[in-house]
Amino acid sequence: MGEPLRVRKQRLEALLVRAPPGVQYSEHHLVSGDTFYRHACKLGIEGIVSKRLDCPYMPGDRGLWRKVKCLNREEFVVVGWTDPEGSRPHLGALLLAYYAPDGRLVYAGRAGTGMNTDQLRRLRKALEPLATTEMPLDVRPPRGSRFGSPLVLSRVHWVRPKMVVEVTYLTWTEDNLLRHVVFDGVREDKPSRDVVRPIPHPENVALKDLLEKKW
Repeated sequence: MGEPLRVRKQRLEALLVRAPPGVQYSEHHLVSGDTFYRHACKLGIEGIVSKRLDCPYMPGDRGLWRKVKCLNREEFVVVGWTDPEGSRPHLGALLLAYYAPDGRLVYAGRAGTGMNTDQLRRLRKALEPLATTEMPLDVRPPRGSRFGSPLVLSRVHWVRPKMVVEVTYLTWTEDNLLRHVVFDGVREDKPSRDVVRPIPHPENVALKDLLEKKW
């Protein structure tokens, strides 16, 4: 327990020389953290974990290790908002979308963090004049997802796709939804129709369409 991480890893590597299936020794890299981080993000990895090689084991992180996530930043079109819950005022979350190259407006997920009370008030005030009874999306958003609470469609207020916001997010899920989304601000200088990008996992969309046609 009092040995530094460098020694503990050497012992572990020796123990796992003949490891059973499903157990694998995790290599480490002694390089520039900034360079390694940029390379990891370029490969599409969620992030990196850095640890102090000269420190003994202690419960918790105790400032001896750091996890740095690879975050992405992009613009999306707001297509609706949800009712607030609990003590949160004005609105719950923004429903985001983007235009596919074929012109379809595709649902991308929700942004519910990163907004203070004043921002929530201003967003609600700006969105109310855009309210519409018609869903602007090409396909209705899924009610459930592996990440986040279920989307209750009866609590969604649709808006015409005019507002563009910038968000930070961790990654795209396999079902083409944003994960760990944080609101950064409104982009008043960019037309919503310019928010165009390819579908992240088009093969999953093709499979879904095939199953729907089959049934």
